[in-house]
Amino acid sequence: MFVCTGNICRSPMADVVFRWFVEQSGLGDRVASASAGTGDWHVGEPADARTLAALERRGFDGGRHRARRFTLVDFDRFDLIVALDRSHERVLANWARTTSDADKVSLLLSFDPQAAGNLDVPDPYYADAGMFDEVLGMIESASRALFRQLEPAIRTTS
Repeated sequence: MFVCTGNICRSPMADVVFRWFVEQSGLGDRVASASAGTGDWHVGEPADARTLAALERRGFDGGRHRARRFTLVDFDRFDLIVALDRSHERVLANWARTTSDADKVSLLLSFDPQAAGNLDVPDPYYADAGMFDEVLGMIESASRALFRQLEPAIRTTS
């Protein structure tokens, strides 16, 4: 589960890109992924048009996305909750009902050795299309690294 603020920019990008890696590896039937927001401002809406355009420029399709809010049930449904920045990480840690819930929360960029210490994916919402492309590049790199880390365990799970 990928989590950002409104579930229309960063977390849909991460979900679409991560799913692409999963599908390309032939493991689509073994992995469930989704995205959500910490807020409910955009529930039911498609991803931001600039998100969809950035994804399309890179060959990804985000057209099926509809924003939703993270719920406590998501802690039960998902093994890993991936926050896009530290503010989301704090919110999710506060919502965690148990230590087990809290232990599921990680920052996306923490999986990418190229992140160079900055663990926040910047919010492109108030920026131009170029920022959406830059953010997507960061998300692609980190999603690739996350998938490479998870792939051996996924392959051995029946």
